[in-house]
Amino acid sequence: MKGSERAFAVLAMLAVASCNFGDDVPGERVPRFEPLSSPPSVALVLGSGGPRGFAHVGVLKALEAGGIRPDLIIGSSVGAMVGSLYASGLSAAELERLALQLNITQFVELRSWAGMAASGRPVQEFVNTLLKGRPLEALHVPFAAAAMRVRDGTLVLFNHGDAGLAVRASSASKGQYDAVTIDGEAYVDGDEVSPVPIHAARGLGAKVVIAVDVSAFVEDTPPHVPREWVQKDARRARQVAAEAPEADVLLHPNIGYYAGHQEEYRRRVMAIAERFTRERLPAIRAALARAGIAPAAVHSASSARTPSGETSR
Repeated sequence: MKGSERAFAVLAMLAVASCNFGDDVPGERVPRFEPLSSPPSVALVLGSGGPRGFAHVGVLKALEAGGIRPDLIIGSSVGAMVGSLYASGLSAAELERLALQLNITQFVELRSWAGMAASGRPVQEFVNTLLKGRPLEALHVPFAAAAMRVRDGTLVLFNHGDAGLAVRASSASKGQYDAVTIDGEAYVDGDEVSPVPIHAARGLGAKVVIAVDVSAFVEDTPPHVPREWVQKDARRARQVAAEAPEADVLLHPNIGYYAGHQEEYRRRVMAIAERFTRERLPAIRAALARAGIAPAAVHSASSARTPSGETSR
């Protein structure tokens, strides 16, 4: 066997060794859904978008400065990661510092270097470390991660159990990460079925739904980009448009077409999203007023406990 072949064989064995054959978590920590004890007043829905999700931090900064704090957060993919951290009690300013200090290489796995889909386990560990091991039901603000059940393409919400595992399932983008097995079922990225799960929030009885879409504007697509990018953007746009009428306010800042990980990119998209959201605070306050909710009454210590069941698509 040649040296290059031996090297690849070793990489392959390591890749297989880290495959996701199911996660051993105690029964009480298996991610699941438990019905809400009461409908939320304000649901904040954070959408998918990979590194474009840095923009969510800018949105949160503007909402927080405006005295608008949700009593339910639902996140899909990167929105689940940002949402879980905010729901844990981290302030928007703390999330901004974390975003600027984040080392993206900590999410890179050896098997991805071998050309294989990664397990996504570093995502799980990252979230659980920052949450200090707290399960979803113990977060400061009720939170649910949205993922797609592979068996039937149904959007499923997780609001109890291992937070990192739920976020990992919500972020398991096809082709990049393995599907995640939870209680015998395989789950992948919530983006596949609901990039911005507005319908799920409305279905839980939220009086006001504020949704955040950080996807690219289709009309800004540069020439000669890969065909799969164009198809994915079009699919996302259709899915978001189908749910948009159910949102009281849909925030869609234009942060540019191309995404990145550099500090300059992170600072720029957070600043754009913050400015965009500040300009729309009057519309958000008007939506709250129509529902009889004062911004000062929207706080993070609500007694509401989280979503109810599954949302069929």
